[in-house]
Amino acid sequence: MGIKVEKPGLLTTVQDLGRYGFQKQGMVVSGAMDSFALRLAILLAGNPENAAALEITLSGPSLRFQEDSLIALAGANLSPKLNGTPVPNHRPVFVRKDTLLEFGAPVQGCRTYLAVTGGIDVPLVMGSASTYARAGVGGWNGRALQKDDVLLVNLPTSEQLQHWQEKCPAGEPFLVSSWGLSRDLLPAYSENPTVRVLPGPEFALFSENAQETFWNSEFKVSPAADRMGYRVEGPVLSLKEPVELLSSAVTFGTVQVTPSGNPIILMAEHQTTGGYPRIGQIISADLPLLAQVRPGAKLRFRQVSLTEAHQLYYRREQTLEHLKRVLHLQSKR
Repeated sequence: MGIKVEKPGLLTTVQDLGRYGFQKQGMVVSGAMDSFALRLAILLAGNPENAAALEITLSGPSLRFQEDSLIALAGANLSPKLNGTPVPNHRPVFVRKDTLLEFGAPVQGCRTYLAVTGGIDVPLVMGSASTYARAGVGGWNGRALQKDDVLLVNLPTSEQLQHWQEKCPAGEPFLVSSWGLSRDLLPAYSENPTVRVLPGPEFALFSENAQETFWNSEFKVSPAADRMGYRVEGPVLSLKEPVELLSSAVTFGTVQVTPSGNPIILMAEHQTTGGYPRIGQIISADLPLLAQVRPGAKLRFRQVSLTEAHQLYYRREQTLEHLKRVLHLQSKR
């Protein structure tokens, strides 16, 4: 028994923090597009950080819980409802058996994460539960969820359930926790964000005009945007002269420029190497902002130093460590 899919939504997949250690064999990392939101949902649900959760994109699914469950949602606000009643993100929620979770219009962002206490029970492939649908690897049968799928979940402990079952009023289908995460802990999601970038290894190969244009212009995310990469449209970025490059390592957030002069931003399912010149690298701290933009959104790039990128990364990790301690104490109450 677990969670029955009554409607699959646009794209709902099982994801964790990714499949590391196999890129030399050509296997992509995959994992959550917004790993920060995934980690928040998992921590709120009381799971270890390597647990699997659902990544829900834009048009959400309809999911019926077949057992009493504890859940948490984090990331985009996709107007979640339990039995027709709105529920907030970033709070633990107790859900009684046979309750239906649905989603409405996206209010902010485009990807939300659903964690269930105990974790989603799928086989690990190369050490990860992440779905890589292009290759039919991992997650739930190597694909996005479909109507009538039943996801198996590991149930919470009897002590956890008893605590919430006693607090939830008789006849009520769910109970939202009286506490949740402060907005100060959340990324500053924006419809048209400015993301911070380090100059890429081939930045100097671009003309002065292209370099200035990259930092000072606005780019539009095209409809050709998916978990592999975002094509963006804007001013043409030209090289000083034509060059042929050997394929080199790329990662999540690498900004390549195609021969047409248009950038491609590599995302969670990026290839392991690439041959296009790399004009920039979006810093880790801003990847959540990028993961939440929709096709048609406008982006700007702002240059930062490596020192600043490190500081922002450490600050984010310190925030998560502090949150872990607070949630551990909260669970003892």
